[in-house]
Amino acid sequence: MQPGIYPGRSTAQPQGSYVVFLIGMRINRILAVRKWWQVVTAMPPMLKELYTHPEYGFLSSEVFLNWRGVTTLQYWKSFEHLHDYASNRNAAHLPAWAAFNRAIGNDGTVGIWHETYLIEPHHSESIYGNMPSWGASKAFGRIPVTGVNDRARQRIDSAP
Repeated sequence: MQPGIYPGRSTAQPQGSYVVFLIGMRINRILAVRKWWQVVTAMPPMLKELYTHPEYGFLSSEVFLNWRGVTTLQYWKSFEHLHDYASNRNAAHLPAWAAFNRAIGNDGTVGIWHETYLIEPHHSESIYGNMPSWGASKAFGRIPVTGVNDRARQRIDSAP
């Protein structure tokens, strides 16, 4: 078995409510590399900052490349933590947001988007088979799948 891979089946173990935050960008003008590269390179410093400051309430993330852009899946302790980070004048987000508005604004070169989901207890479930820590299991830890949590219905209905 490859190092870092957890053999067998496991599930994430969130305790209470949490936030799933999806944020991304779409390159609308492929040849405008100078403009969209600025947006692509803005997220890594923010993620580094978030991982080094657990007091911000950020738990973990996964980054996906797609045909015309990048999407980041993030897990947060609460909406308040996410909102506080986004409006924190001493954090990396506000300067990146201001730079985006100065460089791109509404010119259409790059599209940006985000979606925020507040997940209440017993309203999520997960399964990981032969996987490293990923997604919710990276954010909340993992437990083995056994007879009491073998099915999706059992994982949704079980108490944390």
